[in-house]
Amino acid sequence: MARQKTVNHLGRDMWFTSLASLLAGVVTALLLGLLVFIFIPPVAAAESPVEAPSMPLDPDQVRRGSLLLRLASGGVAVDAPLLHTDVQMQVGGMLARVTVRQRFRNPGTEWVEGTYVFPLPEDAAVDRMRLRIGERLIEGEIQEKEAARKTYEAAKRSGRKASLLSQERPNIFTTAVANIAPGETVQVEIEYQQTVAYRQGEFRLRFPLVVAPRYIPGEVVEAAEVTAFQGTGWARDTVAVPDASRITPPVVDPREGPVNPVSIGIRLDAGMPLSRLESVYHPMRIESDAQAIHHLTLQAADVPADRDFELLWVPEPGDAPRAALFNESWQGDEYALLMLMPPALTATAPRVPREVIYVIDTSGSMHGDSIIQARAALQLALQRLDPADRFNVIQFNHRTSALFPRAVAAAPGNLRLARQYVEGLTADGGTEMLPALQLALGQQAEQGVLRQIVFLTDGSVGNEQALFGLIHRQLGDSRLFTVGIGSAPNSFFMTRAAQFGRGTFTYIGKVAEVAEKMAALFARLETPRLTDIEIRWPQDQAVEMWPARIPDLYQGEPVLVALKMAAAKMAGAGLPLELTGDAAGTPWRQQVTLRGGAARAGVHQLWARRKIADLMDRMAQGEAEAGIRQAVLDVALLHRLVSRYTSLVAVDKTPSRPADQGLSSKALPTNLPKGWSATKVFGSLPQTATASQWNLLLGTLLLIGGLLISRWSTLRPGLVPGMDNASARGRRV
Repeated sequence: MARQKTVNHLGRDMWFTSLASLLAGVVTALLLGLLVFIFIPPVAAAESPVEAPSMPLDPDQVRRGSLLLRLASGGVAVDAPLLHTDVQMQVGGMLARVTVRQRFRNPGTEWVEGTYVFPLPEDAAVDRMRLRIGERLIEGEIQEKEAARKTYEAAKRSGRKASLLSQERPNIFTTAVANIAPGETVQVEIEYQQTVAYRQGEFRLRFPLVVAPRYIPGEVVEAAEVTAFQGTGWARDTVAVPDASRITPPVVDPREGPVNPVSIGIRLDAGMPLSRLESVYHPMRIESDAQAIHHLTLQAADVPADRDFELLWVPEPGDAPRAALFNESWQGDEYALLMLMPPALTATAPRVPREVIYVIDTSGSMHGDSIIQARAALQLALQRLDPADRFNVIQFNHRTSALFPRAVAAAPGNLRLARQYVEGLTADGGTEMLPALQLALGQQAEQGVLRQIVFLTDGSVGNEQALFGLIHRQLGDSRLFTVGIGSAPNSFFMTRAAQFGRGTFTYIGKVAEVAEKMAALFARLETPRLTDIEIRWPQDQAVEMWPARIPDLYQGEPVLVALKMAAAKMAGAGLPLELTGDAAGTPWRQQVTLRGGAARAGVHQLWARRKIADLMDRMAQGEAEAGIRQAVLDVALLHRLVSRYTSLVAVDKTPSRPADQGLSSKALPTNLPKGWSATKVFGSLPQTATASQWNLLLGTLLLIGGLLISRWSTLRPGLVPGMDNASARGRRV
């Protein structure tokens, strides 16, 4: 009986000791895991950084009186200058001159430097920047990028006000403003011009308002030292995206409400009667004067910078332009922008069997409205397939998967499976686009089959050049059509990918547009394309034309080229030229004479902008950057354009910050694009270019270690039933 009591007592002792040891092991592991997360700094994710919880603010921060914002892209709070942007557009025909005024106000009690990463149209020719301080206006100078940075840094250190405008991508720019005094407002004025897109009888002018969070792949590059003017983004530079920190501005927590309000005003001289004029995503007031000039202003005083702006106008039937010519004499040369609408194709070629590969982005940035739009667009695309066609559906986030191993016939059973598959698609995870493109481009169609790839995405990636290179190498005889989804797609990637893929780009900004936009896309997919397009000039005429090679076109798309030639050649009788091409085996020809045209300032810069874009595209085709860099510098410096290798810098001559006052650098946060989910984009686990998975793995291993320790402690001598009590006591000593 006594032995039984001893056994029972030892059993209870073992149970309580095991429980205590288990709890101790778990607590120890969790504490060690927490230390790992604290002392091993995670790399901020491009697609899904950890969302910071609400935390109490430091009392010293509150006393400073600055703007304090929680960030969804990481960190607890940021104090930064306040920003208001005013956009004024002057549109005449197919050309737009735009002035962007960014007003930085410092509400704090310390001198600050403000850094703002913002978007502009991917084809914008940015040629002017001015710094306004009170009534004084300081004109920016174009310099090589590194020289401009040094000029700016020297001014910042000496206490002088300065501003630096740099291009990070053709559609992403950075404004830095140094030495803003407490309570002071400083204004930066940026000017650019661009052409208005014209397709299928519609003019569309887009102005992007927010840099959407980019997915940043690749291993992190550890900087050997910290240098001045590094990026202020939430992502760290990687091997695949070496400038990641400069294209990922901090994103304000949506619970804070929108920041960076924008006002927009437009003066539109269409040059023709209009049947339709509307702001597609932002309600506007429209007033027209006796000269048929349309003046547009936002119905609200300003709008949040959280979705792209687009203006649409349609000519009256019969008044749609068939040709347009704008020219400028500059430094002894004649520059021209020429638009020609090829004649309508009357010959109908036999329908060619198609193999259509639909690729849909299901990453976290597509959550919400975007995935709804994408699913609806894909369902319409499936309905449009002919029984003679073949198809497949590929989805990708941080993983890539295909519905079928290879393209299958568009039979009722296969289409039914595809519709169910598409309806069940949800958005989550990172944006690993490269494997999806490799899978879509990796298989070529059979002889006599037209292979088309329809790519539905918001394009929120940072490794565009790697993707362009892949398209260039593996496209073969396929055609790539991009469909930009959501409120703020990466239009630079979408347009260039379609250009490399010899297809077209379609933008869908809301669900109500899906049917109309997809119908227009289907019309292009199913009509003969115009290939081998050439412009033949007189033999004695030297012309430098960009793009150097005219891309394939579809019905309703114009030929648009920028030209440079001797100034006297377009005078007098004009300059004859011949446009030739092929439409599904049917030759076509068009003869025109260049004469007169509308004289416009800045046409030489539009020509230079197209030349720079063509030069930069050659890197994706395998050319070395060194030679391209010098060619771009020669053009950009001559024509005063901001480019990858040039910046605009403006410096005040008089110091304003006292030598004994310090300077704090503040990155201005941006909004999350409208319709995006902060939880999906900045979720619970980073999925891109981060060390968080390894941190979690290490924490898990520590937890397992704690459990093993607790298990070992339960098996120590003296705690096993039947062991000699003296032996047990000896072990405990």
